[in-house]
Amino acid sequence: MTLDAAADPLPMLVLQADTWELHIRASLTDFSRLTAIRRANWDERRSLQVGTCAGTPVFWAAADDDHATILIGQDDETWDAALLVPQTTIDEIVAQTRP
Repeated sequence: MTLDAAADPLPMLVLQADTWELHIRASLTDFSRLTAIRRANWDERRSLQVGTCAGTPVFWAAADDDHATILIGQDDETWDAALLVPQTTIDEIVAQTRP
């Protein structure tokens, strides 16, 4: 996980694994909103819209105590792509938005 705060036109978050890479752009203020991810419970159909990927909105929701789901699509119900990341990754993102 890398957060390039100096990227132009907006900061860019890069999430990657051995077989995939995802770029999400948002302001640092928006990324810091991910502190609320544990209250964005997917079972209750709550999510946070933070950033864009390839010009498409990105929604974030808690999947369980240990994982969060990233949903990419026009809304959080009819998304086009989704992936599961550890909650610790979300914590790292938020930590990097602080001065």
